[in-house]
Amino acid sequence: MSLTTLIWLFLIAFLLHDLEEIIWVGPWIRQNKTKVLQRVSPKVANRLQSMLRINSSQFGVAVLLELVVFIPFVYIAAEYGHYFMFLAFNTLFLLHVFTHVGQSLYLRMYTPGVVSAVCITLPYGIYLLYRLLSQGIVTWAEVFLSIPVGLVVLPIVMLGHELGRRLVPDT
Repeated sequence: MSLTTLIWLFLIAFLLHDLEEIIWVGPWIRQNKTKVLQRVSPKVANRLQSMLRINSSQFGVAVLLELVVFIPFVYIAAEYGHYFMFLAFNTLFLLHVFTHVGQSLYLRMYTPGVVSAVCITLPYGIYLLYRLLSQGIVTWAEVFLSIPVGLVVLPIVMLGHELGRRLVPDT
């Protein structure tokens, strides 16, 4: 597979992972909100309250915003060979797998996104890093440097969730 194809496949991996979350987040929250809040400390429970009020449509708004942000960086990496921001997003995407696994282990239950994180995001991220490193396109130093840069996604995610709450009514 060409590196260009592999880079464009990020969008597919991202959408498949987030599609699992979009489909299951609403029903999962309705069914498990009380269990989750009982398993965490009161301080964490207070922070989770607003996060556990999101429905699938509202979550979809956040995913759409992230996708819109990612597309130009994927294009720039695939077509012009400027990889750093693409690397930053993918490093964070790969690390994100472990938040899903950690949540499921801590809560001792399925959490939305864990299946696609393990079955799609993890293999894609590992293979992408392998290709970028083995072809000398990036170095380990750049991979580690990309982690804090990738955190620029977090305000975008939070903005997307806020937009979702404002644009889509609660169900």
